[in-house]
Amino acid sequence: MIKKEMIAMLLAGGQGSRLGVLTAKVAKPAVAFGGKYRIIDFPLSNCINSGVDTVGVLTQYQPLRLNSHIGIGIPWDLDRNIGGVTVLPPYEQSSNSEWYTGTANAIFQNLNYMEMYNPDYVLILSGDHIYKMDYEVMLNFHKANNADITIACMPVPLEEASRFGIVVTDENGAIKEFEEKPEKPSSNLASMGIYIFSWKVLKEALVTMSDQSNCDFGKHIIPYCHEKGMRLFAYEYNGYWKDVGTLGSYWEANMELVDIIPEFNLYEEYWKIYTKSDTITPQYVADTSFVEKSIVGEGTNIEGEIRNSVIGSNVSIGKGAVVKESILMDGVVIGEGCHIEKAIIAEESVIGKDVKIGVGQYKESTLDPRVYAFDLVTIGEKSVVPDHVQIGKNTAISGETVLEDYPDGILESGGAIVKDGDRV
Repeated sequence: MIKKEMIAMLLAGGQGSRLGVLTAKVAKPAVAFGGKYRIIDFPLSNCINSGVDTVGVLTQYQPLRLNSHIGIGIPWDLDRNIGGVTVLPPYEQSSNSEWYTGTANAIFQNLNYMEMYNPDYVLILSGDHIYKMDYEVMLNFHKANNADITIACMPVPLEEASRFGIVVTDENGAIKEFEEKPEKPSSNLASMGIYIFSWKVLKEALVTMSDQSNCDFGKHIIPYCHEKGMRLFAYEYNGYWKDVGTLGSYWEANMELVDIIPEFNLYEEYWKIYTKSDTITPQYVADTSFVEKSIVGEGTNIEGEIRNSVIGSNVSIGKGAVVKESILMDGVVIGEGCHIEKAIIAEESVIGKDVKIGVGQYKESTLDPRVYAFDLVTIGEKSVVPDHVQIGKNTAISGETVLEDYPDGILESGGAIVKDGDRV
C-alpha cells in the first residue's frame, strides 16, 4: 500500500458570488491575480514549497478553466507517479449521487481517494486565499502538541471577528471554545479555514456527521470534535493573508502588490509562487507611453499611460489612454483616448475609443448592493464597451454592449448592464 505522511485536500469548487461578474464564467480560485497568476496558485505553491507532494483539488462550479490551468501539475512539480495533483469533481455513485453540498461533505465524498494514500495527517485548504505558509511548520506544531486537530488562526480586528470562526485558547494554544461567525465574538483569534487532522479523527468525524445537510467544517465537524473532547489546538499565523472574496478586497490585494515595499512579496527566491506560463512575446513600450509603479504582463503593447495598476499579459493600451489604479486581466484591449480609473476589467474585454470609466460620485448599486459596494467599475470577461461612452463608479457590465444600452452615452454610478444569458 502507498503510504504518505500528509496529503492535502484543496477546496476549489467555490462560485465566489461576491465577486459578481468576475465569476460569471469561472470559479473563484481560477480568477486572475497579480498580472500573472490565478488565485489557486498560492495554496498549490505553498504545498510544494512545504514538501506536500500529494494534493486532491476538489472542483465543482465552472471547473473548465481550473482543470486546464492545473493540468497534470507540471508548473508546481506535482506531476508525480505516486501522489501529485488530482482534480476531484463530484461523480456519480451507485447509491447516492449529489453535488458537493458543504466543505466537509466534499471531503467525505472523497474518502476513497484519501484512503489510497493511508496518510497519518490530512491538510484541508481553501483555494481562494492569498498567502504564503509553510505547512511543515504547522505539522510540527500539531505533532508536538499530540493534537487531533490543529486550526491555523490569526488575529483580526474585533469589529471584523463575526465574519470568521472564532477560537478561545489557553496559554498553550489548546482551544477551549470555538464559535462559527458569532454575533458577539469573545476573542479576535480567527480560523483561517486551514486545518490539519489526524487521519483517524477526520475519518470518524466525517462518517459520523455525513448525514448533516450542507456538512461544513466550521459549523459541524469542528464543534462535533470539540464536544467529543478531542485535542484541538490553534496554530497562530502572523504573516500576510487575504481572503479575496469581495471586489474590494480583491482590488486592494492587487493594489498592495505595486506598493514601493509591497506587503506581499511575489519576488522572494526562497518561496516562489508557481503558475502555468504560456510562451508569450515580450512587452512593447512605445515612445508615447508612460508607466509608473505597475505590474505589466508579457506580450503587452503600451502606447498610453499606466499608473499604480496591475496589467495582465497580451493587453493592448492605445495612444492617449490613461489607466489608473486598475486591474486589467489577460487579453484586454483599451482603445485610444480612454480614461480608466479604479476598474477591474476581466479577460479579453474590449473597451472602445474615448471611453471614460470611473467618473462622477459613488451611488448604491441598483444590481446587488451586497456585491457592488465599492467605488469600482467591474467588467466581466469578453465584454465589449462601445466608443465615446461614460461609465460611473460602482457599476457592473457583462456582455457585448452597444451605444443604445447607454442613455445619453452614460451608465450612471450604481448602474449595471448585463446582457441576456450572462450571470452576475
